[in-house]
Amino acid sequence: MFRLEIIGGGRMGEALLTGMLNHNVINREDVVVAEVSEARRNELKALFPDVAVVADLVPAQSVILATKPSDAQQALAVVGSIGIGRVLSIAAGVRLSVLEACVGPDIPVIRAMPNTPALVGEGAAAISAGPSASEEDLRWAESILGGVGTVVRLPESSLDAVTGLSGSGPAYVFMLAEAMIEGGVLQGLSRDVAHELVCQTILGSARLLVNSSDGPESLRTAVTSPAGTTASGLLTLERGAFRATVIEAVSAATDRSRSMHDSRS
Repeated sequence: MFRLEIIGGGRMGEALLTGMLNHNVINREDVVVAEVSEARRNELKALFPDVAVVADLVPAQSVILATKPSDAQQALAVVGSIGIGRVLSIAAGVRLSVLEACVGPDIPVIRAMPNTPALVGEGAAAISAGPSASEEDLRWAESILGGVGTVVRLPESSLDAVTGLSGSGPAYVFMLAEAMIEGGVLQGLSRDVAHELVCQTILGSARLLVNSSDGPESLRTAVTSPAGTTASGLLTLERGAFRATVIEAVSAATDRSRSMHDSRS
């Protein structure tokens, strides 16, 4: 029996596996990936030549459920019937009660909402425990996700907001990066130079925000000289309702997460 089975070898499954292996969270011989797509299995075998990649579900001590939400219940029902010890689900919008109904009341289930920067060890995740999950189970989940980023514990009622904020958040940042690069190109910079400068600006700003005792408002104020270039740029963003649009984006993604599990209840 494998120590860990990842059900679903898509983007998030790959991200978690990459992060866990790179950060020595688990040994390659102790993990198996179950993936239904033959083409995707071949890709995963090329990416992880020392990791078992299979088509059918197998018994495992622990399971990470990384399927599409629509496939989660069927996958859990199958693996629950052949033997599992506990479940960490990253299937977006699938409630703990639904997960527990698939595997039975005695199997510890933890629901998580991670994001794709786990691929580089910089993920952000929140976890919520089902009634059968112990403190040890929570620490196990934190060891899995904590090896690839930051983990916070929250009640399940908060996970939709986490989905809208940090789950979808990387896409917001990538879109901002795209727009900044295009702005640099419009002003005469080569695309390669604009890309390099934007990437480092976002990376450096994030590190400054993390390492500073000041909040984002103070840091923004510090870089904004009266009647200066930054003030002019910020005025344009305010005229375009930049902050309001970002807030609305988080709200829209949160609402979509709620509607996904509401439609299955």
